[in-house]
Amino acid sequence: MSQTTVDTVAPPRGKAAVALVALLGTLTAIGPLSIDMYLPAFPQIADDLGAAPSEVQLSLTTLLVGMAVGQLVTGPLSDRMGRRRPVIIGMVAYALLSLLCAFAPSTGALAAIRFAQGFAGGMGTVVARAVVGDLFTGKAAAKYFSQLALVFGVAPVLAPSLGSAVLTFTDWRGIFIALAVVAALITIAVVRVLPETLPVSRRSTRGLADVASTTRVLAADRIFIGYAVSGGLAMAGLFAYLSGSSFVLQDVFGLSTAVYGVLFGVNAVGLVAASQLNGRLLDRFTPRQLLVTSLAAGAVVGAALLGAAALSSMIGVIALLFCYLATIGMVNPNSAALALDRHRDRAGTSAALLGTVQTLIGAAAAPLVGLTGDSSAVPMSLVICICAALSLLTVLTLARSRTPLSS
Repeated sequence: MSQTTVDTVAPPRGKAAVALVALLGTLTAIGPLSIDMYLPAFPQIADDLGAAPSEVQLSLTTLLVGMAVGQLVTGPLSDRMGRRRPVIIGMVAYALLSLLCAFAPSTGALAAIRFAQGFAGGMGTVVARAVVGDLFTGKAAAKYFSQLALVFGVAPVLAPSLGSAVLTFTDWRGIFIALAVVAALITIAVVRVLPETLPVSRRSTRGLADVASTTRVLAADRIFIGYAVSGGLAMAGLFAYLSGSSFVLQDVFGLSTAVYGVLFGVNAVGLVAASQLNGRLLDRFTPRQLLVTSLAAGAVVGAALLGAAALSSMIGVIALLFCYLATIGMVNPNSAALALDRHRDRAGTSAALLGTVQTLIGAAAAPLVGLTGDSSAVPMSLVICICAALSLLTVLTLARSRTPLSS
């Protein structure tokens, strides 16, 4: 494991610590906000721009690809420039690009601008992870990621409601104006709250050509890749839920939009509550112990969910989805902390590769849910079951260490 012995920045305390958690959590929530706020406007966008639904959905794909590329580029850049400048640049660009989205004349233009917007949003997300890697290691890092989940977990719950609220006052373009305002406020908060956590003495002094060699070092680290892929497969299960649950609960089981909204919120609360429980359990167990346990539980729940879906048991599917999302609340903090702790002297590049892997794997799950038809809950449950099993298998094989992990 790569270690650094040079000077570090002490984590903030008191009110400054609370403000930093809120800010970093908001930066990591840029992705869910960018995705979920405009989902209620899909039909309106299609009608207004005279496009097919699939053309509108392309803007979601380009956003996710842009976020992945933005993280991959910005992580190594922040190892050279420090953390503050890239995230300020990213948030200013995100605000301006959101305004451009609001005035997009066609779905093709919207898709192209969304790629650039995703790139800018990814700049903030990767820096947030790198800051945690700068300030904390081991259990402390896992606990901090659990705290960030308080903010990150709320975003998917509130975003669709915020988008719907905006639509009651204006059209779909107003959603992107709202995102521009949010980005502007985040920029102000970054300038006022975010400390520079990477001292000049720890910054990379080699040329950008070194990025490729650094990435090769990370990619050759079997354990780092194991934790990154495992977390990505967990995200894939979450994306399968996000893309399929509305159809399953409303169209297959006949629940109303209001009831679905309540269940969606309850599941999100379960995810956040589990992440907070994870922070407390870290006082007694290592991050790896909690990760393996939560992944094993997720695999069992995934198999049970598939069985309930095959039997068309609405109660079973609803209850098991809650349980599965709770395991995600424990997987994400521990897998991220364990991966970043491997290369603390390359926190930016590590966070970039981690975020890129997880975003791409997670995004690949969404279209899989609809491949086998839309007459039951089985397709969504099958994807979740497979992702949960593969995530556990990845940790037990790729991320298996020959020496005990104390962190």
